[in-house]
Amino acid sequence: MRVLVTGGAGYIGSHTVRLLGEAGHEVTVYDNLERGHREAVRGFNLITGEVNNTGKLREVLSRNSIDAVMHFAAYGLVGESVKRPDLYYRNNVIAGLTLLEEVVKSRIKYLIFSSSAAVYGEPEELPVKENHILRPVNPYGETKMILENALNYIHKAYGLKFISLRYFNAAGASPQGDIGEDHEPETHLIPLVLQAALGKRDGITIYGDDYPTRDGFAVRDFIHVDDLARAHVLALHALERKVASSIYNLGNGKGHSIREVIKASEKVVGRTIPYKLAPRRKGDPAALVASPEKAERELGWKRRYASLESIIETAWKWHKERPDGYR
Repeated sequence: MRVLVTGGAGYIGSHTVRLLGEAGHEVTVYDNLERGHREAVRGFNLITGEVNNTGKLREVLSRNSIDAVMHFAAYGLVGESVKRPDLYYRNNVIAGLTLLEEVVKSRIKYLIFSSSAAVYGEPEELPVKENHILRPVNPYGETKMILENALNYIHKAYGLKFISLRYFNAAGASPQGDIGEDHEPETHLIPLVLQAALGKRDGITIYGDDYPTRDGFAVRDFIHVDDLARAHVLALHALERKVASSIYNLGNGKGHSIREVIKASEKVVGRTIPYKLAPRRKGDPAALVASPEKAERELGWKRRYASLESIIETAWKWHKERPDGYR
């Protein structure tokens, strides 16, 4: 199948591009390289462009005879979305709707959407199932919810089949060690912890130790990036098999507190990682843990990195070998 991957040079996108190629699909990457990396998709057809450039997007869809689109091209930082909501609505919602319009006009059959657990906000029960009420507490989560709702109505109106994948906390790197997580600035926990272990920063800051959790620290569900990528390939194959449009949570089904992540990282790297405490950040829920049962049952999804330490080990290999990322 001919697949266009928007944002395919980014962290999760690039790992998905690799697995799509390994599965025999013909992949075209469409990325403006604002936050993605050319080197992450070396060997694949990369077209630089903006999702909201309707003329170029239409040309790319037509010239490459695209059958399916995977949409990763969105901003994904909770803190930034609180400070710059306008940026997130413009990029995640307006550009996203532009893409959906062009997909419909081009008569593309399938679309897989990179969504987020942020659509749930502060969960009322754990683990979170797909039918949990959506109540995002930050602009990032709301932009994902808006596009999911648009997808549902566009599916009903025009017949575009879709699968929306709600990620919990992506982490880790390709086991080959040649592609991994590289953001500027870096805000994700595990890369920050490992950068501290490498001496690239003095330590890390933990925001809040007074959450209603087992140790007072926020709890998150960490899922390996290759396991996420594999779910996208399975979702594409499911759409090919004519399954109904649907939404799936992607997580390990286990929650780890921020302190537990630091302890697990210290075990992997063999050294103490200093941290300091700061007040909670606005928009951060106390705990987010997925129920991945639906994806397991309907997509046949099986995670290969079930333990937190196995996820951190792949990230540590990447950061040791590429301490400056792709630079």
